[in-house]
Amino acid sequence: MEPKMERTLIISADTHAGLPLEGYREWLDPRYRKAFDERFDAEIVERNAEREIFFDEDFEAEWVQGRVATGMTGAWDSGERIRQMDLDGVAAEVIYPDGITENNAPPFAASFTLPCEGIDPELQWAGARAHNRWIAEFCAEVPERRAGLAVVPILYDTHEAIREIEWAAEHGLRGVIIPAVTGSYAAYNTMRYESIWSACVDSGMILHVHGGAAPYYGGFTNPESTFNTPGMTEIYLTEFAWWAYRPVWFLILGGVFERHPALRLVVSEFSTSFVPIVKGFMDGRFAVGTIGGHGTTKLGPYRGPLKMKPSEYFDRNVWVCGPFRSAREVGERHAIGLGNTIWGHDYPHPEGLWPATEEFLTKTFRDVPDDERRIILGETAAALYAFDRRALDPIAERIGPDREFFSSDQ
Repeated sequence: MEPKMERTLIISADTHAGLPLEGYREWLDPRYRKAFDERFDAEIVERNAEREIFFDEDFEAEWVQGRVATGMTGAWDSGERIRQMDLDGVAAEVIYPDGITENNAPPFAASFTLPCEGIDPELQWAGARAHNRWIAEFCAEVPERRAGLAVVPILYDTHEAIREIEWAAEHGLRGVIIPAVTGSYAAYNTMRYESIWSACVDSGMILHVHGGAAPYYGGFTNPESTFNTPGMTEIYLTEFAWWAYRPVWFLILGGVFERHPALRLVVSEFSTSFVPIVKGFMDGRFAVGTIGGHGTTKLGPYRGPLKMKPSEYFDRNVWVCGPFRSAREVGERHAIGLGNTIWGHDYPHPEGLWPATEEFLTKTFRDVPDDERRIILGETAAALYAFDRRALDPIAERIGPDREFFSSDQ
């Protein structure tokens, strides 16, 4: 057994990177550059409208134009990104698109939310491929520290999705981002996606769903949109946690994990407190006559294609990534599943922990036993994403927090 590291290996399993919108043009297939040019101004208007809805003006000035503006360039600047990771003690990261939220999302709605309402699938695919080719090269600059994720709009063309998954795996990316919201397209429990799940397993690619997707209720620029009605921003932000979880029960209860036991799913950035509720609810319905009593019995074949309890599929196939802003959330780690819990600081998004990562880490993990803290902050992610520990551990020993960092005496 190898001796325990003096410092803690920290892997942020939720960070973001992306080019300023104009930077994606050169990464697009040339045949889509005309469409990019024609839509550029309208896309900027749409993104600015989204910012106005979700960003407070004073916060915008403080965040985007103020004290952290320089560090945010790490969304696309490799050297600045390394500097920011080192300052936070983060040895490695798993990288989603949308570097600075709306500012650095891939074109044609190929963001991590992958909306499917009012979308041109061909153009969304073009934007996804542009980002995938850029992020593959970006991660290849520091492969021991970066695990990139490919944007794959799987709802439209199965064969195209499989080709992109295989391309991404061949070029060093570690997983695929799929839409949380399927809209009028086939849901994930149907047989339509069987070959896609098989391709992910065969290529070792992990499925990812990121919080933030929800129905757009008419969009951000439409004056008739529901977004212009009272409380709609708050409603949208409340709902997207539910939408992020929705693929979980489609994949579990639909028997996808039964048919593909090696398929893996990571759900990122939402309150992890929802997990024990979901697991308990599914198990309660599964155990006929236990919690549901006569009502459950009346529902008949709730078990469907399952041979294990729903929570057992969750424990085997699903991982949850959260920022853990409070000790209360960390306190639920065993109800979630200690080995299913990974940490992410959401750099450089304003709703994340950066640039106050140290403060949050000490506040939330101070009273967690050292072995469990190491599991959540780095050990599980290192194994899940197949990071090279021979290359990574020396980095962690150089920049990671030491034992005193988490001491309750500080």
